[in-house]
Amino acid sequence: MPIESPSRQLADGSSIPLLALGVWQVPDGHGCVNAVRAALDAGYRHIDTAQAYGNEESVGRALKDSGVPRDEVFVTTKFYPGSQDPVREAEGSLKRLGIDSLDLYLVHWPQGGPTWAWDGMQRAHELGYAKSIGVSNFSATELAEVTESGSITPAVNQVQFSPFEFRRGLLDKCEDFGIVLEAYSPLGTGRHLGDPTVGQIAETAGRSPAQVLLRWCVQRQLVVLPKSTKKERIEENAAIFDFTLSDADMTALDALDRTGGTDEAREGKWWS
Repeated sequence: MPIESPSRQLADGSSIPLLALGVWQVPDGHGCVNAVRAALDAGYRHIDTAQAYGNEESVGRALKDSGVPRDEVFVTTKFYPGSQDPVREAEGSLKRLGIDSLDLYLVHWPQGGPTWAWDGMQRAHELGYAKSIGVSNFSATELAEVTESGSITPAVNQVQFSPFEFRRGLLDKCEDFGIVLEAYSPLGTGRHLGDPTVGQIAETAGRSPAQVLLRWCVQRQLVVLPKSTKKERIEENAAIFDFTLSDADMTALDALDRTGGTDEAREGKWWS
């Protein structure tokens, strides 16, 4: 049976499903279409893409072909900050996705400084191109700057987050601002699945290591974005709402952090 993902309310009143399919590094074409269709069939109601991924058309095709009503699917894309105008780029995203409005539009990373794109993001919101707007890969300091500079506080900050990247300082700052944190790469692109602590907790719980890592996120009311193109993995990643990790399990997973509880979004910037 398809799962029903719980949601969390954003500060602007919108509701965001806690489980999303991420399609980073999924090439445009049948593989992406099939992955999104498999996710929607499994009960996912949140799809996360980006202009930089180059696969918005495939996401849009899958949305259209799925038969799932548009108002039941939360669609996120991200402004590529190497471009000049968030409004114009939002128009392109909407055309490629085949939809009238984005549920969430994020600044993909703070290239050129955290505030320069925010006026354009607010215009995209005012024009109805995006119901909610937010950021991605922003540190606590950058969040403070963008929040102070605009009339709209970012609804979301999407960052690399897992027990191994447990950025406590950044999470605390997001909560102070009323910003929902979204966790990308929650499985460490597979690196975290072989950890002995994760494996032991998974064995005791009768679950997979991936399910344990994803459950750690949703148990903290974080939005989590596992990426997969395999139907069985997509379905496995969705089966995280019918069990609970104990306090001892959560503490053991918390102790895996390698960031020192940083309030930075990245250990290193890939942009100039």
